[in-house]
Amino acid sequence: MAIGLIARLQVVSGKNQEFETAFKQLAETVKASEDGCLLYALHQSREDKQTYIVLEQYADEQALKTHSKTEHYQDFGRQASAFMAAAPHIELMDSI
Repeated sequence: MAIGLIARLQVVSGKNQEFETAFKQLAETVKASEDGCLLYALHQSREDKQTYIVLEQYADEQALKTHSKTEHYQDFGRQASAFMAAAPHIELMDSI
């Protein structure tokens, strides 16, 4: 069963470009190297330009676990402290 994930991210004012650049690099690596990742897309809120939504879908629970352990994901997490205003809000969903 596919696993969906929504990550809501708050970025520090003035750090949008830095965040977007880092995320685009992450997304390119995820798409190129994680066969179990079916969707990995960044969106910016129209209501609050500091809010970003990441839509993710994984083939199964193992693919999601693998993603969180990759070096590129962990590197992004270390970089994120420079531009994140708060901890991400993560919601997991089961495909129907």
